[in-house]
Amino acid sequence: MFQIRWLWKNIGHKQRVQFVAAMVLSAFTSTMLLINPTLTSELIDKVIVAQNPDPLIGILAAMLVVQCLRIGLRYLMIMFFEWSSQEMTYNLRVHLFKVLQYQELRFFDRNRTGDLMTRLSADLDWCRHFVAYLCYQVCDCVVMFVSTLILFFTISWKLTLTLAAVAPLLLIVTGLYKKKSRAKFIGMRERLADLNTAAQENIAGNRVVKAFAREEHEKKRFEQCNRRYRDANLDINKLWLTFYPFMEVLANAMTVITIFVGGAFIMLGEITAGELSIFTSLSWALSNPMRNLGTLINDLQRFGASANKIIEVYYSRPLIADRPDALPHPRSRGKIEFRGVSFSHGPVRVLEDISFTVEPGQTLAVMGPTGSGKTTLTQLLARFYDPQKGTVLVDDCDVRLWQLNDLRRHIGAATQDVFLFSDTVEGNIAFGDPALSVEEAKDFARRADADEFVEKMPEGYDTIVGERGVGLSGGQKQRIALARAMAVKPSILVLDDTTSALDMETESYIQKQLKRLPYHCTKIIIAQRISSVKDADQILVLKDGRIAEHGTHDELIRRPGYYRETYLLQNDLEDEGPAVAAAAVSVKGGKPHGEE
Repeated sequence: MFQIRWLWKNIGHKQRVQFVAAMVLSAFTSTMLLINPTLTSELIDKVIVAQNPDPLIGILAAMLVVQCLRIGLRYLMIMFFEWSSQEMTYNLRVHLFKVLQYQELRFFDRNRTGDLMTRLSADLDWCRHFVAYLCYQVCDCVVMFVSTLILFFTISWKLTLTLAAVAPLLLIVTGLYKKKSRAKFIGMRERLADLNTAAQENIAGNRVVKAFAREEHEKKRFEQCNRRYRDANLDINKLWLTFYPFMEVLANAMTVITIFVGGAFIMLGEITAGELSIFTSLSWALSNPMRNLGTLINDLQRFGASANKIIEVYYSRPLIADRPDALPHPRSRGKIEFRGVSFSHGPVRVLEDISFTVEPGQTLAVMGPTGSGKTTLTQLLARFYDPQKGTVLVDDCDVRLWQLNDLRRHIGAATQDVFLFSDTVEGNIAFGDPALSVEEAKDFARRADADEFVEKMPEGYDTIVGERGVGLSGGQKQRIALARAMAVKPSILVLDDTTSALDMETESYIQKQLKRLPYHCTKIIIAQRISSVKDADQILVLKDGRIAEHGTHDELIRRPGYYRETYLLQNDLEDEGPAVAAAAVSVKGGKPHGEE
């Protein structure tokens, strides 16, 4: 019942009126089915048995009018159901997408993309199917069953009780089927999610599959998921077929009882031939609802499993959201401070007691081995996650007291996992600022050294970029992503391994452009190349989630550690011997920043 109340809540006021009108029409048109059998009874008793042709035309005309009226009302009923169900599905899909948009990253860490896609598609279709089809099917069955029973009682309560005796047996069989099938429908829903996840991952990662020649492996993996989904469907069908013969026998028993017992009652004078025709012509109205119980329960179980999955997302609320005391920050100076920050992904400690300060306009470089927590540092800054200990501050204000839109609007990020949308090049660059002019987009493309290759594309900046940037090289995608990050004119610019796929000449050009941005901003550069970080005002080296080294380029190359080793390795000095390396460090360190 909770799922039904939840659906009702998501049907708009106008659509509720349509839905109620459709239910009324369903009940009314179901009751109309009793009229023609009653008129047939009159035809038999008053025309055929009485051999009186006078009422014939009137009875036939009445039957024709009733049938035409019922068809018209039934058409209107189906349209009302369809309108209300489509509107409900639209509202739900919009709400669910909105919920997903504002979820924190932990939510997507926990939930598979294929499963979420299933909730937005197949599961929603089952909710629509419930409103558009199951509701009136259940209403038809109940109204026909009850109204037929009442009519039968008015004709012969003895014959009616004889027929009704079958109902308890059928209800027992139906209850057993419902109990056993519930878990199977939930399992089948999970197998469908697994199937969609396998398909989504394979399609999204098709280049990786081809690069490693793993087509056969992926084919077998998909076949395995497909087989499990097929087997889950077959299990449910086998269960249904186990109970189906009992339901069918009990439902058909009513027709047999009607003929034998009804014939005996005619001979005893309990009912007339016309009244027996009502029983024979409407016995299906008692047996069909019982016969359809299995199918309806199947569909209701599917709806219940799907609705529960949607409700999980519908009522999920992000843990990272605007606090009631959050303040607006229309401007930002770009000051950053970490105070004793620690963060874990479950049992895995990622950062431990991180403290540093970056003044407005400064450049902070972050280096360290893979998995040392470099990217996590920037994710805490943008409040994609909240630290378990410590405080992250922007402009001397805890980021938890910032309104999220303001905080993230002041941060421009070019991440290591470049994602481009299926849009034009200009649209991708202007993604963070839809009001950006074409000339401004081109200017930032030039600063990211993307203008030259974009202009050579078939339609220049109006060229549609394929999904995830297909057709572009890694370096080209990085440059468009960098232009997109710069184009929002942020007070804090985060570059996470943004130039890893670029040659040294292009990187050098971009480094110069970053120093000449037409606005004031603080920069955080995550990189492994010394050439990318040596001019930074301060450099952090993370190791095992802690700050292992902190200083400027000149300071760090004089100290033994990760930074010095990386510097020597990248300058081919590690094999020259300690004396030569030390001399080179001394000479390099004695020159101004940026000189070789």
